[in-house]
Amino acid sequence: MRIKRVMNKNGMEMVQVAILVGIAVVVGLIFKTQITSFVNHIFNDLFANF
Repeated sequence: MRIKRVMNKNGMEMVQVAILVGIAVVVGLIFKTQITSFVNHIFNDLFANF
């Protein structure tokens, strides 16, 4: 009985991780242009000082 409980808990953790990854992908797709421009701005500022 204890083995089933441990396996069920691990399965729930995998579902939670999958949901969080899915949310991160969706947010990344929605804000793709804003994220790209932000990263480009940061790198341009970093390399302008060298």
